[in-house]
Amino acid sequence: MRDMTNGSPLSHLWRYALPLLLGNWVQLTYNAVDSIIAGRFIGAQALAAEGIAGPVMNLVILSITGLCIGAGVLMSEAFGARDYPRLGKVLGNTLLLGGAVCGVVCILGIAAAPWILRVMAVPEEIRKITGLYLRVTFLGAPFTFVYNALAAGLKSVGDSRTPFLFLAFSAVLNAVLDLIFLGLLGFGVVCSAATTVFAEAVSALLATTYMVRKVPLLVPQKGQWRMDAGLLRQILRYGGPTALQQAIQPIGKLVIQEQVNALGVTVIAAFNAVTRMDDFACIPAQGISSAISTYIAQNRGAEKPERIRPGFRAGIRLEFGYWLIVGTVTALLRVPIVSLFVAGEEAGEVIGYGSRYLMWMALFYLLPAMTNGVQGFFRGMGKMYTTMAATFLQISLRAAFTVVLAPRIGITGIAFASAIGWSTMMLFEVPYYFVTCRKRNLSAR
Repeated sequence: MRDMTNGSPLSHLWRYALPLLLGNWVQLTYNAVDSIIAGRFIGAQALAAEGIAGPVMNLVILSITGLCIGAGVLMSEAFGARDYPRLGKVLGNTLLLGGAVCGVVCILGIAAAPWILRVMAVPEEIRKITGLYLRVTFLGAPFTFVYNALAAGLKSVGDSRTPFLFLAFSAVLNAVLDLIFLGLLGFGVVCSAATTVFAEAVSALLATTYMVRKVPLLVPQKGQWRMDAGLLRQILRYGGPTALQQAIQPIGKLVIQEQVNALGVTVIAAFNAVTRMDDFACIPAQGISSAISTYIAQNRGAEKPERIRPGFRAGIRLEFGYWLIVGTVTALLRVPIVSLFVAGEEAGEVIGYGSRYLMWMALFYLLPAMTNGVQGFFRGMGKMYTTMAATFLQISLRAAFTVVLAPRIGITGIAFASAIGWSTMMLFEVPYYFVTCRKRNLSAR
């Protein structure tokens, strides 16, 4: 556990954020390896199928994550205030609520898979394998929720290392199973989905076992497994907007994916490859954002507002440093990065599309790094509707400009559309940050 209400903000933030960054890198490396294995051992159609199914499953996974993020802020506040009985009660109600929702989503997602593919205008030649892949991955939603809920509990008390270890183990397990079943035994893309579900179940089991044995402070007691209407309203007030915010992103990306689908299988494959790099650039930056949120929420709970702005500024410095690293790597290695994902006759064209996209995104990745930092501030302050509104603005403009630019200048237009969305988000959030600081009487020290 890590109490962030005393000591150096920068020290707390980087120590907390580092396991999250490593965890994201491990998970994203697995996702990339999964696509590399699919593209090289099964073919471009399998790579395209995974790319199409990705935004759909991200809609489910990010909604789950959003609910857990909101509940995690409540638990961080309770930990900062030393209200330990409330910790278990929040986690218990979150598990009950999320478990019921995930069960329904799983059933509806499997049933609606054909309709989803029609709406997305998936090419006929890959519709069948994409549908099978999608149905299997929906089965993993409950396991994903349990892991994320328990990880949110551990992170709320300052333990970001343990969730990283479980995530790393499941990602390595998933990659090994893919290499065996796809690479050596030659099974199809549906097997890739099945190994993912199995690894998610393992991570949920590991997190449950660890919490029961090592962190009894967080374990809901017998009387805390009952729905509390007042507490559920608070969880929904924090987690509901965050879940909607997280869901908004993949909904917009579904619109973007539909535009990509109209450009043909080669462009679909290229876009799937470069979005893996997008994930490396943007998702780990959310780990720093999570550190900022936890730090601010703990200090709010402890009634130490004078520590909030110094902590936020330290977090922004970490975000900028991360961009310098990822932007440089992307610019210098954009061709080798895309080359990892393809082989055969279509490789040259896919690499050409992908490297042009990444050339621009290496610069543009600064924008999501900064917006993630500001979002972390607002979440920590409990202003979930602000983060939701900013994300809605960003993804709406990004999708709208993709519709305009992609048919005209291809995949590069999607990069410019992304930059427009992120820039507008900054213009919305930064002035409101200063307004919030003034209203809450936060010291500028």
